[in-house]
Amino acid sequence: MTEKAPRSALVISLDFELHWGVTERVRGPEHPYNANLYGARESVPRMLALFRERGIHATWATVGMLFARGASDLEAFKPVKRPAYERPAVDTYRVPVGESERADPLHFAPELIEQIRATPGQEMACHTFSHYYCDEPGQDVDAFRADLVAAKVIAARDGIALHSLVFPRNQVLGDYLSAVREAGMICYRGNPPRAMYHLPTSRWKRHLIRAARFADSFLNITGHHTVPWSHIASRELADVRASHFLRPYSLKLRALEPMRRQRVKAGLRAAARRGEVYHLWWHPHNFGANQEKNLEALDDILDTFERLRENQGMRSFSMSEAADFARTLKD
Repeated sequence: MTEKAPRSALVISLDFELHWGVTERVRGPEHPYNANLYGARESVPRMLALFRERGIHATWATVGMLFARGASDLEAFKPVKRPAYERPAVDTYRVPVGESERADPLHFAPELIEQIRATPGQEMACHTFSHYYCDEPGQDVDAFRADLVAAKVIAARDGIALHSLVFPRNQVLGDYLSAVREAGMICYRGNPPRAMYHLPTSRWKRHLIRAARFADSFLNITGHHTVPWSHIASRELADVRASHFLRPYSLKLRALEPMRRQRVKAGLRAAARRGEVYHLWWHPHNFGANQEKNLEALDDILDTFERLRENQGMRSFSMSEAADFARTLKD
């Protein structure tokens, strides 16, 4: 048996948003991606069952609007100050919604939220109230601050305190972190340190960066992005930064499936060797299609984690648990 490195950890976070995360791209009931969104309502309970079986802790960064019971309930929690986006297409407040979760399962999810809460080791976290875009022209930090207050209030109605934040589209801006601290969060998910994982200034560069990130999902181009505990503990607001996005299974790319899985497994092994954190993330709707293949891949990845847990002491943490543990090491 190899020498144990008890400080290594797997952190999993999921961006739980359903249609709120893709409103500008998925319009109308006939859009083909709706199948993924409806499928997420099936994949969430299946992932929870797998996490329960495997003893996996995870953070579910949930759009605040999903907590609402329906249109009238949502209206009661909307902040007075809202983002004045220059692009109306990204304004989720313009999206028509139904009167209940049963009538509108893509915009409301109290039943799924209750299933998450009932599963041991799962953290309910903040993905802003309205799937707020910090990098969009027209909005400002005051509107962002109001959005976070609304997210906390609607979650508190169900007895949920939010301690971790995931910025929608990973649009992490330094000027906005003070609002996150003011909202009472203890940590957020930052981006990997490589340049391709940070916001470029021009939109044409973003297309190039997407291509580079896609390649990095299969090949180790930029490293494993394991996170030292000292990085997490070095800030008043802990940055439990991401290591890797778990790209969903693709029938067109099935020949690359072994590479997709190996990329993650190699990152887990690197974290175990270094005594660091490997932070894996995805959206539940990424598993909404090809559910069997996606869950099979996740199960395979968790096999590697379990071996590292047994042989090298790797732990499973939510984001807030990782932030708390980092502070104990610092103290």
